[in-house]
Amino acid sequence: MDSSFPVRKIIHVDMDAFYASVEQHDNPELRGKAIAVGGGHRGVVSAASYEARKFGVRSAMPSKTAKEKCPHLIFVPLRFSRYKEISRKIREIFYEYTDLVEPLSLDEAYLDVTENKKGIESANQIAKEIRQKIFEETGLTASAGIAVNKFLAKVASDINKPNGQKTIHPDKMEKFLEELPVEKFYGVGKVTANKMFTFGIFKGKDLKKRTLEDLTRLFGKSGGYYYNVVRGIHNSEVKPHRIQKSVAVERTFFEDLSDEQQIDEKLTSLSEELHQRLQKNNIMGRSLTLKIKYKDFSLFTRSITKEEYFNSPEQYFSTSKKLWELRPYDKAVRLLGLSLSHLNTEEKKQVSVQLKIPFQEFE
Repeated sequence: MDSSFPVRKIIHVDMDAFYASVEQHDNPELRGKAIAVGGGHRGVVSAASYEARKFGVRSAMPSKTAKEKCPHLIFVPLRFSRYKEISRKIREIFYEYTDLVEPLSLDEAYLDVTENKKGIESANQIAKEIRQKIFEETGLTASAGIAVNKFLAKVASDINKPNGQKTIHPDKMEKFLEELPVEKFYGVGKVTANKMFTFGIFKGKDLKKRTLEDLTRLFGKSGGYYYNVVRGIHNSEVKPHRIQKSVAVERTFFEDLSDEQQIDEKLTSLSEELHQRLQKNNIMGRSLTLKIKYKDFSLFTRSITKEEYFNSPEQYFSTSKKLWELRPYDKAVRLLGLSLSHLNTEEKKQVSVQLKIPFQEFE
């Protein structure tokens, strides 16, 4: 670890199957059952309960595929207003301990508790208290990761899910990272992990053997990130006042799309989802970007910027179709995404919060 930077106590709190757990909590008849939030006829799953995950149901999965994997799956509609209400309660608990809270989404955040409001030395104890309070006030469970930086805390929060926590002590950090499978590294997706496997990189210790030049040659700018994090170097601070610069939605398809009608359906669905996200946060933007990833993983993006703000799903769809017509290839499509930038949040200096948690001492 780089000794030139202060040792922090960071907690990453991640709610367990948040949307699905809220639905099961509010409707006792759904408890213990396989449920999918969102989806339904020709839609995609937004979240799945742990009971559904056992059958392979995942978020972003087409409803038809989810039903095939789990015939007794129960679909329930999304209720964003309810999730936001509970998220606010959870955030209030965080602020009892620190103002350095950086929300990543409605259901997860970083907290920096190096200097905390209760003067508690142990970040591990703070995480326990926070998880207990969340359960008492909402009836929901949360998992937590505790470490000296955001990267490690994020990785740690996934280890004892659901309803658990993991502390990575500074003295054990090096060994932990060396034994960590590369696919568990935050920021290493499936495609990158498979690429690493082809180079004989399976664990952190394999990654650590590679030089900075080697990793940069193989993975571009990300190479420097991998070089640092495997050595426990990740000095990003918890940023409680981050201005949101874009809002994006995207879908990866389990079966590559080539039919124009399918593309229209997916662009319509993405346009509606983007509009929902923007509306609930009173956000508007002037620049729409279409992202296309093809079967061979080649990527194409194209944007249109307007004088006026976009304000309806129909506008997103019609503009995305214009961008679609500019695509360079007629190959099968693996992923589609829409994002909106040049937001009114930049003008109003509105912020989206992220949780960060600094460390003091570890147990």
